Amino acid sequence: MSKPIVAIVGRPNVGKSTLFNQVGKRRVSIVDDFPGVTRDRIYMDAEWLNHTFTMIDTGGIELESSDHILKSMRQQAQIAMEEADVILFVLDGRAGLTTADEEVAHMLRSTKKPVILAVNKIDSPQQQADSYEFYNLGLGEPIPISASNSLNLGDLLDAVVAAFPQEAVPDKEADEISIAVIGRPNVGKSSLVNALLGEQRVIVSNIPGTTRDAIDTHFVKDDTKFILIDTAGMRRKGKIDEPVERYSVMRSLRAIDRADVVLMVIDAVDGITEQDKKIAGYAHESGKGVIIVVNKWDIYPDKDDKSTLRFTEELRDQIGFLQYAPVLYTSALTTQRVQRVTELVKYVAEQQSMRIKTSVLNELIRDAVSINPPPAHKGRRLKILFMTQADIQPPKFIVFVNDPELMHFSYLRFLENKLRESFGFEGTPLRLIVRGRSEDEEE
Repeated sequence: MSKPIVAIVGRPNVGKSTLFNQVGKRRVSIVDDFPGVTRDRIYMDAEWLNHTFTMIDTGGIELESSDHILKSMRQQAQIAMEEADVILFVLDGRAGLTTADEEVAHMLRSTKKPVILAVNKIDSPQQQADSYEFYNLGLGEPIPISASNSLNLGDLLDAVVAAFPQEAVPDKEADEISIAVIGRPNVGKSSLVNALLGEQRVIVSNIPGTTRDAIDTHFVKDDTKFILIDTAGMRRKGKIDEPVERYSVMRSLRAIDRADVVLMVIDAVDGITEQDKKIAGYAHESGKGVIIVVNKWDIYPDKDDKSTLRFTEELRDQIGFLQYAPVLYTSALTTQRVQRVTELVKYVAEQQSMRIKTSVLNELIRDAVSINPPPAHKGRRLKILFMTQADIQPPKFIVFVNDPELMHFSYLRFLENKLRESFGFEGTPLRLIVRGRSEDEEE
């Protein structure tokens, strides 16, 4: 099930990014900082009043000239209407109501999506009257806030989560495995989808960014049901020139949220890029199963028997946080190894759902501690009392210790490696959570 998406829209310099960043400072972000993960700040997963959602910082609606005003507003507002569950319309309380604000409001009034008015830069209760003129927009009650001073941010988030859809509709059948195909534009995602399906379900073009929507296709292979989601190509933030490109990222993030397994498609000729790392980082942070698909292998230059080994080593070196992800070398054009994709997806989905008995986990802990005793700090030694599995998809383990502050990330990584050596967990991230427990509770 995908998380609700909240799109922040408005003119430049009204404080959208300040609001976005301030929400993060208030510690509502639930995206952990995993070593080696680079993150594009266009998105942030957040939680408020037990509601988890994704906030999108869309950037300002640019009004370069009078000739482009209506076109620019129509593009941004229309796509926001279609893709977001809630639209957070940020306005400048100091500047007052402007013609540009009215034009955006005119677009937003025609949608059935909830629109929340945030009148920013109201830095004191005495300035609250400055927000009243925004009632003229006809979009409901304006909420006066100061993003920089955190004034009324709680009231604003209350309004946002109250506007979320009340009824959740299942995205898939219980026994279906959903697959999101992600990657930069023009790496061959749509061609891979067509090769998997054996027919032309998706328009293929060599123009980067052709696919704008996330397209669901249900199919069955070897008695297993799959949903294939072909996402719009993600492009570096600095390269997003069209307003529609920015919202293509929004669609791709939604597709990742809905997926069980993500196919991270990389161009064999171009190799790994910084944007590939950002895209893979979001899938990793979301706890999804990941398979790295190196496409266009048929045209990779200077291939020899050791080419795949060298390429894989380079991938492992540059995307260190995806050491667990299997790598598959394909050609969507010639269908080379494409038939192995669904087999690998099914295997990774099984790995994501694996459960290990507590008794077996604690045998592993005893062996690990005997091989590599926990470190000591300032005369105190870490004692691991026991471990238990709390969840699946991704597998989550709780490690009870005498003092969580004594657990160094390197030793936690050692325990993760022991779990993988013993049980596999190929293609899935693992979550290890450290909790304190007094020694007299060990038994």
